Amino acid sequence: MEYPGNLFVVAAPSGAGKSSLVKSLLEIDSHLVVSISHTTRKPRGQEQDGREYHFIAEATFREMIASGEFFEWAEVHGNLYGTSRTQVQERVAGGQDVVLEIDWQGAVQIKELFPNAVLIFILPPSFEELAQRLNRRGEDHPEVIAQRLANARHEVAQAKHFDFVIINGLFETAVFDLKTVVHSQRLKYVAQLRSKPSVFQALDLS
Repeated sequence: MEYPGNLFVVAAPSGAGKSSLVKSLLEIDSHLVVSISHTTRKPRGQEQDGREYHFIAEATFREMIASGEFFEWAEVHGNLYGTSRTQVQERVAGGQDVVLEIDWQGAVQIKELFPNAVLIFILPPSFEELAQRLNRRGEDHPEVIAQRLANARHEVAQAKHFDFVIINGLFETAVFDLKTVVHSQRLKYVAQLRSKPSVFQALDLS
C-alpha cells in the first residue's frame, strides 16, 4: 500500500509513558492525527469514550473481528484492543500522518500489512522505575500492577522488532526524540516521493 501519508506505530509496556508522550507530540505537531483504537476494557480515570478509546462490549468487538473491520487486534492484560482498518487507510490515503498507540503484537501485524509503517518502542529506564510509575498512577489494584510488571519483562524483549527505540527517562528528552523520529521519516526519499509526487515529476525524479 503506497499512501502519501506516513503511519507511526508507538508501543510500550504499561506505565512507560506512551500515552503522555504521544499526547505531547500531538500538541506540538499539527500535521499528526491519532487513530483511536477500540477496546473492551473499562475507562480509567478521566478517560472518555471516543477520545482515548472507543469502549465497546466484547460481543461487539468479536463481531467486528468477524467482519474484518480491524487492521490489527490483540488481547492485552485480559482485554481486547483493535485498530479500525477504514479509519487508518482513509487518513493515510488522504495524505495525513497517522500515529497509533497499540500493543507490540498489533505493531508487528501492522508492519506486515503496511511495510512503510514506522515502529517506535518506548522503554522505561528500569523495571524499578516502571513499578514506581504504575504505583504512582493509582489506577490499578496491586494484583493488576503485579501482572503488568510480569508482562513488561516479555514486552520489552520485543523492542528488537521495532525501527526506533526511545528511553523515557527524562520526559522532555523523550518527547524531543519522538518528534525527531517523526520529522526524520518525513524527510526520507521514499516518504517525500509519496507525499510530494508533483515535485519529483517536475525534477524528473522517481
